[in-house]
Amino acid sequence: MSIPYEPIILGTKVNIHLVCEYLAFFLAYRLYVYIRKYGKDQISGENRISIILGAALGAWLGSRLFGILEAPRWIGEANWWQLLQAKTIMGGLFGGLIGVELTKKIIGEKRSSGDLFTLPIILGIFIGRIGCFLSGIKDFTYGVSTNLWTGMNLGDGILRHPLALYELLFLSLLFLIFWQLPKWKVLSAGRLFQLFMLAYFGFRFFIEFLKPNTFLLLELSTIQWLCLLCWGYYWRVWTSRSPVS
Repeated sequence: MSIPYEPIILGTKVNIHLVCEYLAFFLAYRLYVYIRKYGKDQISGENRISIILGAALGAWLGSRLFGILEAPRWIGEANWWQLLQAKTIMGGLFGGLIGVELTKKIIGEKRSSGDLFTLPIILGIFIGRIGCFLSGIKDFTYGVSTNLWTGMNLGDGILRHPLALYELLFLSLLFLIFWQLPKWKVLSAGRLFQLFMLAYFGFRFFIEFLKPNTFLLLELSTIQWLCLLCWGYYWRVWTSRSPVS
């Protein structure tokens, strides 16, 4: 199998990245339904739907905004349709977080809501990253050139860091740990989701140094500044012991 992987079915070239995106949404939702059915969700169904809608809107806006800012040259070179296609999971996660918190303030929901989404989000990102890997350099998840044994030809003849594979390994370990963590230790409501955000944004901060990024202020990329923003947000949460997310 060569990368980018572009299977042809019934004479039509299949966009494997798009297939993985749809599959990620479907399976993540099914896992969410399973966890909510057999777990103890203290939030009413009506409020839960409002929270999901707030998360979806925030995620869409955040992913597009930071997708554009991730490659600033697009702002002057791309047309409006290309700009709308720009997206990043990092912006989606942080935008979704803000969307949830604003929604909860509007509907008056005080209880933490994020734990239920943690494992489905990890699963969804994992499946999506499979699509990113199979897309090679068509998706901005590839790394700079390397002489390490992990280097792979992702479609341009250059041995590069396969960042999507690094992330798949990280997400696998994270999923297994978080699946068992509630059995090892009693966590207060919201802490599981907070730990996920801290772990994932921390991982992405360091992995960004291996990407052919546009490094801006203080030699950090837009995504790295977003990671610091997320860590700062949760530093405030943990020090104030606020029951968010």
